[in-house]
Amino acid sequence: MTDNILAELTQLPEHYMYGRVAAIQGMMVEVGGIERELTIGSRCRLDARGGPPVTCEVVGFREGRALMMPFAGLEGVGLGCKAEILASEPVVHPDTSWLGRVIDAMADPADGLGALTGGKVGYRLRAAPPPANERQRVGEKIDLGVRAINTFLTCCRGQRMGIFSGSGVGKSILLSMMSRYTRADVNVIGLIGERGREVQEFLEDYLGPEGLSRSVVIVATSDSSPLLRRQAAYLTLTVAEYFRDLGKDVLCLMDSVTRFAMAQREIGLAAGEPPASKGFTPSVFAELPKLLERAGPGRDRGSITGLFSVLVEGDDHNEPISDAVRGILDGHIVLDRAIAERGRFPAINILRSVSRTMPDCNTDAENEQVQRARALLAQYEEMADMIRIGAYQTGSDAKIDEAILYYPQLEAYLTQARDEPSNLAAGYSELEIMLNGVGAEPATEPSVAEG
Repeated sequence: MTDNILAELTQLPEHYMYGRVAAIQGMMVEVGGIERELTIGSRCRLDARGGPPVTCEVVGFREGRALMMPFAGLEGVGLGCKAEILASEPVVHPDTSWLGRVIDAMADPADGLGALTGGKVGYRLRAAPPPANERQRVGEKIDLGVRAINTFLTCCRGQRMGIFSGSGVGKSILLSMMSRYTRADVNVIGLIGERGREVQEFLEDYLGPEGLSRSVVIVATSDSSPLLRRQAAYLTLTVAEYFRDLGKDVLCLMDSVTRFAMAQREIGLAAGEPPASKGFTPSVFAELPKLLERAGPGRDRGSITGLFSVLVEGDDHNEPISDAVRGILDGHIVLDRAIAERGRFPAINILRSVSRTMPDCNTDAENEQVQRARALLAQYEEMADMIRIGAYQTGSDAKIDEAILYYPQLEAYLTQARDEPSNLAAGYSELEIMLNGVGAEPATEPSVAEG
């Protein structure tokens, strides 16, 4: 701790510089007099009349003035208020004692359990990912505790996957299941732009004491400023990098990347960026890979397995953020509203989802099982409408008959309760037994169709 304090003391300037607030428009503050001493990302502290000072970050320059956005409200800030440059680069000092804690975007405790212990090493909030040529390759399979993902969308240590879902389809429950049942060493969970009332529900009902005990949760609710929501995403990856550097296999869960993109859009539009695709500014698509590439294998040891949820707008899986994220990550898990409406959870659409580490991470026997099960699901879905209206006659096609026979069992296999753990070995074993016909029972669809 002493070395840490000394390192920060060496960064203190010999004198302080400050300017004055020249204009305020919405949440954008224009400061004059010190613009030549500032760069993008620099921070200043604004004096507020009759209130505490307000910390701001430089997001642009215009007509010889620095454009700043606040981390909190601007109450008390007016023309002529002093704007003092903050010297040190923003860093955090994570520590293993943070496990089991809930913190905010400024790395302050948000759970009422007292102050956090700072670590010895400072980590930059916006660190660059390791160089591509120095990274390890993805490791062995990781058990995420969800049967459908373990078998049909097997994930490896250091892989990055997206969970694409509309609102209310069950992505939060799916994330909590993985955080509770995964075999990763540490969970780092970022709740970005989450509804305030749902935070406690997630911690107590979904995550539970078992999941929280080996997790660090970073929270920035939807009423936070766009800078705080964006910083919470950066902090999530920063904490994950700290545990990765300790040689840990980290599971990094973020809900959601879309709200990070929306926060960056607000910042970009306020700074005068032109809106591009559906109102998202160019900086959004520049920041997404910088954030997501920080997950993955480490240089020598440790890994960050990233699972990032994407809240698709209007259930359109081809909207700009979904397209951009899908191109960056190593696979995608699609949650389907139609599947959720018929009562199957998790509502994963197996046929529209893919893991780019498969089939290389599986044995030939496992790949054969998965491919056969996928073929049965695809065959049934292709004829589903005809089967339901009774237009298909049993015996017309042997492959369709087989798909009808196995479909109820596959649906039951893909169904998993929130409090039902699963593991990799059991998942493949159950799938093998089912596909070999052990315990298979005729489905009800043929009799309905014939009737």
